[in-house]
Amino acid sequence: MKNALVITSIAAVAVAGGIAFATLSSAQDSSRSPTAAIAATEQTAPSRQITIWRDPNCGCCDTYAEYLEAKGYQVTRVDDPGFDRRSVDVGVPQDGIGCHLAEIDGYYVSGLVPAEIIERLVTERPQIAGITLPGMPGNAPGMAPEKTGTLKTYAFGEAGISVYSDE
Repeated sequence: MKNALVITSIAAVAVAGGIAFATLSSAQDSSRSPTAAIAATEQTAPSRQITIWRDPNCGCCDTYAEYLEAKGYQVTRVDDPGFDRRSVDVGVPQDGIGCHLAEIDGYYVSGLVPAEIIERLVTERPQIAGITLPGMPGNAPGMAPEKTGTLKTYAFGEAGISVYSDE
């Protein structure tokens, strides 16, 4: 009888251990599944949602928004005659204000910044508040159908101001 109790106890421990191992293995396998990999990729993929605060009388802002939409962004336009004050409030240098302010994936983008620069920003995720292309350069998207020539984009944030892109 004593042997039967010992064998039963060992069998119960073995079964419980097997169930725990099977559960753990199943959880690990599901984390490697294609569905889990896709979900993880979706969580880390940069946002394509961008909000633009703009002067309602600025036509280039609409052209720029259409340019971004053609590049696959979902653009929300917000009429804001005080976008320049909002820009300074989020850290854009007074001398670096563009013709509108945008927010994407936790970053601020001031001005007519080309889509490839925005994509680099949200992919690389530098420790900055945002980027700005000051003024309204005639060769920037929104002023021209596509970027032509060289545009100098600046980074701004707690570390100060630096050149982010000169291309």
